[in-house]
Amino acid sequence: MSAAVVGELQGVGVILGRQEVLKGLDLTLSAGEFVALLGSNGSGKTTLVRALLGLLPVASGEVRLFGTPLERFRDWRRIGYVPQRFGATSGVPATVEEVVLTGRIAVARRMRGFSAGDRQAALQALELMGLARVSRRRVSQLSGGQQQRVLIARALVNEPDFLLLDEPVSSVDPENQKMFAQALERLSELNATVLLVAHALGAMEPLVHRTVVLDRGTVVYDGVPRAEHEDEHAHHHPRVMHAGGLPKER
Repeated sequence: MSAAVVGELQGVGVILGRQEVLKGLDLTLSAGEFVALLGSNGSGKTTLVRALLGLLPVASGEVRLFGTPLERFRDWRRIGYVPQRFGATSGVPATVEEVVLTGRIAVARRMRGFSAGDRQAALQALELMGLARVSRRRVSQLSGGQQQRVLIARALVNEPDFLLLDEPVSSVDPENQKMFAQALERLSELNATVLLVAHALGAMEPLVHRTVVLDRGTVVYDGVPRAEHEDEHAHHHPRVMHAGGLPKER
């Protein structure tokens, strides 16, 4: 029996300004998959993630989440998202705990504030990311790497069914990358789907089931992870691959 489809793009095109960033792109993500999305800078990785979340309009094609067309999807508590940059938290006059609690808004009881259960979930997410001891500090007082870990904790607070991560550990030290990988392993054990945008997988490499490589807005490889993909994109000089694993003429 095939796994349920969690995220799907069919013939999706996205135009930013006058540039066609995604071009008739097809991608299906199934329950329980851990997918690494690779590609050189400007290949369309972040645009793909933002299109999946409805943060960018699509010029053509269709996006579906859990089988529902994106424009009708409402069950956002099932989605976790870590953006590429941590500017969303820097300068915010809020504590670490308060920022993580915002991830519980979709499940918190309306007009009654956050419950003890919400606060316990926030504390557990902070513990996973090694931030419990700074839960009362202002986010603006943290280092860039710590701020990024706050965003990761916020995304994990609901144990989402679908987690989208746009280069989440680019400013996180190796030890905390291992901690993050352990948190993702827990989600995988719960049959969550993970889409990870990365240049280098690092501690996440053992978790990856499938690699998707983008080049100029199209999928040029979709299959089992290959070490050469990570090596190429980690150095920002990709040799584009097709599904057979051989170099593609450019």
